[in-house]
Amino acid sequence: MREGIHKTNLKSFLLSELLIVVGAALYAAGFRFFMYPNDISTGGITGISMIINHLSGLPVGVMTIVLNIPLFLFSWKKFGTGFLLRSLTGMVMSSVFVDFFSTLNVEITGEPLLGAVYGGAIYGVGLGIVYHANGTTGGTDIVAKFLRHRYQHINFSTFILLSDIAVIFSFAVIFGLYERSMYAIIAMFISSRAVDLILYGAVNSKVCYIITSAPDAIKCAILERLDRGVTFLHGQGGYSGEEKRVILCVIKQAQIVTLKRLVKDCDEHAFVIVSDSREVFGEGFTYIGSD
Repeated sequence: MREGIHKTNLKSFLLSELLIVVGAALYAAGFRFFMYPNDISTGGITGISMIINHLSGLPVGVMTIVLNIPLFLFSWKKFGTGFLLRSLTGMVMSSVFVDFFSTLNVEITGEPLLGAVYGGAIYGVGLGIVYHANGTTGGTDIVAKFLRHRYQHINFSTFILLSDIAVIFSFAVIFGLYERSMYAIIAMFISSRAVDLILYGAVNSKVCYIITSAPDAIKCAILERLDRGVTFLHGQGGYSGEEKRVILCVIKQAQIVTLKRLVKDCDEHAFVIVSDSREVFGEGFTYIGSD
């Protein structure tokens, strides 16, 4: 039994490491092939390393590793050896890929807007994959992960975006590249959305509240035709004072048209509220134990 558990843990660790390497490669490609050639700064330690590179000529990847040393000591104390190893992989591999890609004579685009859009998307997807594997690329990602533990109502990418803006602003002031820094903000916004897409998925579930005079008929229609569960909430009309049963249900986005039709068939005067749901855990959706 213990041997089986050990093999499972080893397999999980190796898969995480592989994902981190893939994510680090995409991260570096977005930065080196699209953003760096167009003087589009990133945030965090990589952005600070880019500033040092412009001032001294020192390699971005090497400076990234040097600047990360104190932060890795911090992460080891706060998050343990497992997180340290995964983050070390992400940081080292992304730095290696950045300096390796700089040796390739590849020029994809000299248009800063294209560099910001495509660079931000590829950079963000790479970061998202690394974060999904419970790693980081080091730098302010570690600080953001710490803050995310304390303020869980704020998305991880929001912390990253705020720190990135501070570094981008510094890059603009030091080199007078204000216009390119505007492109950098575009790139960082796109990358933060890409990170959210990888971590949380696309918004494909809807939360529906149905206020109706035919709750039982609509309940049966939802159960039979949509194969979705419903919950009754107790409500009261503010004007009439009439007691009502409000139907709460969560459905897939593709089912919204069918829901509207069956509600109309049962009660064309029903009041329906539909809103997006970031994440749904439970039967028929995402397993609650997934991470």
